[in-house]
Amino acid sequence: MPITRDAVLEWLREYAGVIAKNSQYLTQLDAAIGDADHGANMNRGFQAVLTKLPGLSDKDIATVLKTVGMTLISTVGGAGGPLYGTFFIQAGSAVAGKPELSLEDWSAALDSAVQGIKARGKAEPGDKTMVDALVPAAEAVRAAVAENAPIGEALKKSAQAAEDGMKATIPLVARRGRASYLGERSAGHQDPGATSSFLMLDAAARVWSNA
Repeated sequence: MPITRDAVLEWLREYAGVIAKNSQYLTQLDAAIGDADHGANMNRGFQAVLTKLPGLSDKDIATVLKTVGMTLISTVGGAGGPLYGTFFIQAGSAVAGKPELSLEDWSAALDSAVQGIKARGKAEPGDKTMVDALVPAAEAVRAAVAENAPIGEALKKSAQAAEDGMKATIPLVARRGRASYLGERSAGHQDPGATSSFLMLDAAARVWSNA
């Protein structure tokens, strides 16, 4: 089954709830290696997204995703706003004109979103950023497409890859972002951006698991 616009809206509502629930946790992670504001910033942004969703119920998926991106850029402080904004805007651009998404479409959206984030943040895998969760997640979806896997199975593999990537940031020394200022002291801490990225893809896997 394809991913419909209503399913996309449901995912965004679910993720907003997850962020609200985990806001303090994300801020605690950020307190160790950043500005101690990632959770609060993300929660503010996605509460703003929630106010936009009722007006998007009759729009195409690309418009939904791009509106989310613009909302995040205008409401989320720190690096999270531009990076997550880029994620959603690039994902939306990749599925322009699509009334619903196949697994191939979602793979293209994820690839475009990841490339946009890498270009904006100048980060690569191993730099201890959200890229460490997103790149393996996108690779898992791409592999699932090649194997002609069901959407639900592909999304679960993607979320698992994101979780593994998130955990793999713990021993890394940060090379990008605020955490990089700490040098060796950034090792031993899980990256907050990789964590919120895992939570995003985990929400998609749970909401779309029946596809």
